[in-house]
Amino acid sequence: MGRIQADEAAGPAEAFFERCRAQVYARNNAADTGYGLEATVDQPVPGLVEAAAALEAALGRVAEPVKVLSDGLAAALDEDASELETETRARIEAARRGLDRRSAQIEVWRAMLRDLRRGSTPERFVDWFSVERRARREFDGALNPHWIDPTWPFAEEVLKRAYGALVTSATMRDRTADADDDWASAEVRTGAHHLALPARRASVPSPFDYPAKTRVLVVTDVRRDDPRQVAAAYRELFVAAGGGALGLFTAIARLRGVHERIAGPLEQAGIALLAQHVDGIDTATLVDIFRAEPDWCLLGTDAVRDGVDVPGRSLRLIVFDRVPWPRPDILHRARKAAFGGPRYDDMITRLRLKQAFGRLVRSADDEGVFVVLDPMMPSRLAGAFPDGVEINRLGLKDAIAETARFLGCE
Repeated sequence: MGRIQADEAAGPAEAFFERCRAQVYARNNAADTGYGLEATVDQPVPGLVEAAAALEAALGRVAEPVKVLSDGLAAALDEDASELETETRARIEAARRGLDRRSAQIEVWRAMLRDLRRGSTPERFVDWFSVERRARREFDGALNPHWIDPTWPFAEEVLKRAYGALVTSATMRDRTADADDDWASAEVRTGAHHLALPARRASVPSPFDYPAKTRVLVVTDVRRDDPRQVAAAYRELFVAAGGGALGLFTAIARLRGVHERIAGPLEQAGIALLAQHVDGIDTATLVDIFRAEPDWCLLGTDAVRDGVDVPGRSLRLIVFDRVPWPRPDILHRARKAAFGGPRYDDMITRLRLKQAFGRLVRSADDEGVFVVLDPMMPSRLAGAFPDGVEINRLGLKDAIAETARFLGCE
């Protein structure tokens, strides 16, 4: 990375990535934000196409001896079949399979470079360049290809080859005012719409009494772009619940900012605070600690939102810093164009809210409060929550009082 950033590339691979980096910085006006950057593959900067051709040729020179060696090992298995011990055969076969895997990977890279040179991204793909950064420090760069619809290869390689497949999820369907879209979105997201025969559908109602066991509150008087107001809201809501709270964030920087402001006051109130991306502990261990301590709190991002299973009093309050709209990166824009425009954004956001809300009630005795600190939350996202659960819009003072009252912490 040091040589690439200093324009001192050594070899065709580094020369190519130096041009990739130049493409990203040439296409971005927000290069000083400190976050990762992206750029499309069209209108390449000078030297990029030539660098791609040089790297493709170099990879071809690597691929040739790999194939020769693999073919030689295959011939040895054939010609010496009567003399090879079982263990020797196994070692040769393992080495040959490893070489074949590497050869296949090289050919994929060469195909990517050929498509870049020709300016012809395959129809089902979207390609882009990226520079990954953390605190303004670059640590990676890439040419990225991605399926626009990842369920297409899943359907081709898994579903169509199986005698049958069962796909289940508590958040599979997107409940909207348009009842016809309820199952349609589920079939698009699972790849069922690629099959020759229609999928069989089954829906089982939840055994939990969500209207009685949960509350959904949207706070209307906290400015989501004011870190001090957001941090104060988290602090007071966590104290009102007596702990047992999960704070969810759509950006790591905002999580760290809130943690810095509320860790001390919560400690003075007798409430310990854990935080993903702050504590030097892996996410699974953080969740285990949070699950074991009924009055501790945890701050996290999407990995915590989608993967936490904390039944009982250890999780009785969830606070979201804002509506989790999708990040409008190049991949998302391609999928949005393919899957219905603004309706696709709404579906993704509803499902994220549904995933987060689903963390609250994991058993019949659970109860909890779900708070969104975003007055801009639109009513069309109400389908994220179960039937009968009302969305109450109120000020922070009333939200704190309602949280304490509902959880019996007054």
